[in-house]
Amino acid sequence: MDDWNELRLVLAVQRGGGLTAASEAMGIDHSTAFRRLKALEARLGVRLFERLPNGVYQATEAGARIAAGAERMEDEFLALNRDVAGGDHRLSGRLRVTSSETLAYSLLTAHLAALRQAHPGIVVELSIDNRVLSLSRREADIALRPVRPKEGELWGRKLAGVAWALYAAPAYLAENSGLSRSGELDGHALIGWDEAAPAIAAAEWLARSATSASVVYRTNSLVNQLIAARTGIGLALLPCYLGDSDGGVVRVSGEPVAALQGELWIVTHGDLKKTARVRAFFDLVGEGLASQRDLFEGRRSSN
Repeated sequence: MDDWNELRLVLAVQRGGGLTAASEAMGIDHSTAFRRLKALEARLGVRLFERLPNGVYQATEAGARIAAGAERMEDEFLALNRDVAGGDHRLSGRLRVTSSETLAYSLLTAHLAALRQAHPGIVVELSIDNRVLSLSRREADIALRPVRPKEGELWGRKLAGVAWALYAAPAYLAENSGLSRSGELDGHALIGWDEAAPAIAAAEWLARSATSASVVYRTNSLVNQLIAARTGIGLALLPCYLGDSDGGVVRVSGEPVAALQGELWIVTHGDLKKTARVRAFFDLVGEGLASQRDLFEGRRSSN
């Protein structure tokens, strides 16, 4: 085996459980991934994966050994890459950032514009993704996450708490009464998550607080839930920084839902914390978001 891309392919197939995920990770089409894997198996004279009845590719003993070796090589390469990048003192170059859809839609972009004005040489590549991307594998340089990082090699800080509340359009509330003193939701039309959406605390709270029959509209996008509430479809449970900054909806209840207090963190890999453009992002964007703590924590409405 004299081609690093062959090792990458085996590792990508094992990680993704199939050729579709592997081809996406490597930026090649499915047929190319299939052809390369078959050619590698033929040249080595050994099968590297067994395809299970559910379509998942399971590594054989030989495939697992190759994938483990490829992962060790990748770790060394990424460590070297981070070491070099960590000493980069230029306020220019590419900076890959990952953020949730709601943060990017509501508040983040204005702070990115401030970064652009201060340091026009920094090119931000924003990945809007609710998944937790790997900073160790350089899937992103900086992450804005709703949870405290657990990986010991990561470095960052909490920017704010994140409060949630119920919102509706004024027209909806004009035609329907507000919440009862007990806060019961039944009797209201609700906007919720589709069943395939990942389990999050807000969705679980809504499921406990109202019957499934009350949910008249479902979507896996919080931004779309906001838009649906704005049109008068029903009540939506939203982070306060999203709902309070939108003039088309108002809070149904005065106080945020106490059980749904979350967090917002800014995180990078420890090897990159001294990189000039990473520091600039922390200073301008991180501090800019932290200055809106009252909005994140539901103490100030910008309506």
